This record gives sequence, structure tokens and C-alpha cells, in this order.
Amino acid sequence: MEIRQAATVAELLAAGHLYDEPPREDWAARFLAAPGHLMLIAYAEDGFPAGFVSGIEMLHPDKGAEMCLYELSVDEDHRRRGVGRALTEALLAEAGARGCRGAWVGVDTDNDPALATYASAGAMDEGVFSMRGWTFTEAEAP
Repeated sequence: MEIRQAATVAELLAAGHLYDEPPREDWAARFLAAPGHLMLIAYAEDGFPAGFVSGIEMLHPDKGAEMCLYELSVDEDHRRRGVGRALTEALLAEAGARGCRGAWVGVDTDNDPALATYASAGAMDEGVFSMRGWTFTEAEAP
């Protein structure tokens, strides 16, 4: 397995089977152009995109830089082989190289595979929180 930072729209689109929804070329280009956005893709020996992790470097006046692990996904046929842990550790290493003071991830409390993956990579449980969200249609977006 090889883990590489995605640098092209083609790489992001080729990993589309790993996403929740089909990727859009314009969104992929915007992702790559956005400062602080990062996607690492794990490639199997045959070159197949076996998993990805995405992160967003966030800045705040009293916290400095932190890395938010935005999403982790591993192809079903490649699960339970350490791909998720390797991707998580690669993202953490990149966060450290960028000077981030820490990293965090929000995860559903009933997502046992994700909880186990993050724990195996050294994450500490910081307690339960409630997440609220807003959804906009493209016409409503502020």
C-alpha cells in the first residue's frame, strides 16, 4: 500500500467509489484550490484507490492551527487490513509537519469501526457532544 496526497482532480474523481455521493469535477477542483484542505489516498499494490482521509487545517486566535479529520473511508474489500489506521497516522504526521498543535475528529458514538480505528492511532475520548447542522440548496447558500 502506498499513501499519496491527491494533487489532481483526476485523482479525486478516481476515488469516487469511496465517497458518500458521486464526486463533482467542479467541487474537486475547488477542494484542491482551497488553502488548508488535504486528501490522502491509499493505493493498493495494483493501483486501486483503497481508501482516503481528508483533513482541513483550521486556525483560531487562541488555538493556533489544528487539523480536523473530516472524513475517512476504506473500500469494503480492503477493510480490517490497517488501511484506516495508516491513513489516520499519515494525516496526523502531515498535521505535525504543518505545525498544527493538535488534531480532532467528530465520530458517531455507535460507529464502532471508526472508534476502534481512531483509538488504535492514539486518539483520546474527549466526551460526547451534540452536533447540529444546516443544509442549504445551491440557490439558498449564503
